[in-house]
Amino acid sequence: MVQKKIIVSVINDLVTDQRVARSCSVLKELGYEVLLVGRQQRKSQQLQKRDYDCIRLKLLFEAGPQFYLFFNIRLFFVLLFHKADILLANDLDTLLPNYLVSKLKGIPLIYDSHELFCEVPELQVNPAKKRIWEWLEKRIVPNLKYCLTVNQSIANCFTEKYKVPFSVVRNIPNYPKIEHLKTRTELQLPIDKKIAILQGAGINVDRGSEELVEAFNYLDDSYLLLIIGSGDVIHTLKEKVITLHLQTKVRFMDKMPASELRHYTANSNIGVTIDKDTNLNYHFSLPNKVFDYIHAGIPILASRLPEIEHLINSYHIGTFIEGHQPQHIAKQLSDFLTSADYEVCKSNTQLAAKINNWETEKQQLIQLIHATTKE
Repeated sequence: MVQKKIIVSVINDLVTDQRVARSCSVLKELGYEVLLVGRQQRKSQQLQKRDYDCIRLKLLFEAGPQFYLFFNIRLFFVLLFHKADILLANDLDTLLPNYLVSKLKGIPLIYDSHELFCEVPELQVNPAKKRIWEWLEKRIVPNLKYCLTVNQSIANCFTEKYKVPFSVVRNIPNYPKIEHLKTRTELQLPIDKKIAILQGAGINVDRGSEELVEAFNYLDDSYLLLIIGSGDVIHTLKEKVITLHLQTKVRFMDKMPASELRHYTANSNIGVTIDKDTNLNYHFSLPNKVFDYIHAGIPILASRLPEIEHLINSYHIGTFIEGHQPQHIAKQLSDFLTSADYEVCKSNTQLAAKINNWETEKQQLIQLIHATTKE
């Protein structure tokens, strides 16, 4: 029997995208030959060995309209000249070439939307770009048959807007057992401080990171903020730390593979996710890091966004800020970490982790893949 092949495409550099890596692993489990296509930047880290093939496209441009144009052109020809039985497009910025090739070859296309792409803050301040992406989405999504997204709220938005059903596969990490959890000493972290961690590849505008840094101006030296990842405000945050003389209270680390990041998360006292409710994309967000925190066994400090609030309240695994004033954030953080409720929430993460696991969550993706084979 000839092995079927699926090409998965995403616009990032493949290093830290846990969702895409998990999807590819599921496809391998189902017996597919998998080719994952992304891009390679000048500062991209080397890829860890995987059990499926990867192509990273090198481009002259790394940002702006030229980048999107040339990436999509290159991706179109990769899809066109590689054999495939199914295509899987991650997010709107890879959808057009996938859609065109699926029509040309007459093969199924699965669309995985990681967010409400047209509602991201970067497009809210640029109406012309937003209109282009909205035009593209309106022309393609209503014609799609196999769609999925990251939570029920976003699925409802898409279905209401385009009358197309969206399956839900939440961003729940796959956590193999760690044979040896590194200690704070091994990680060169202070053993006598309360550590708050903010992690992710999207530490961007309106996600509360600026106010979080400022909050540590109101906390004593027994607290440390660990920021691990990347985003468009990292440079601003580093400048703010210098201006406020917070070098002993805030530490930055570059994005790293999930297997390495887990050690830092598990050695922290609390995980932070305080996106602002400034747009629909953030309003309905349920980011990877929320589940990273849960599986690492640490409670969560969060803003009151519906999907996150529902999850935290369902298992009593964290607390909330009521606004983004730095002094308020500092007080909520210190009050919670020194309360009896903190230990209760920490204990409750064990149950939350058992129920919210990838083995259960991936079944929706498997059902969608099986549906495509019936065409």
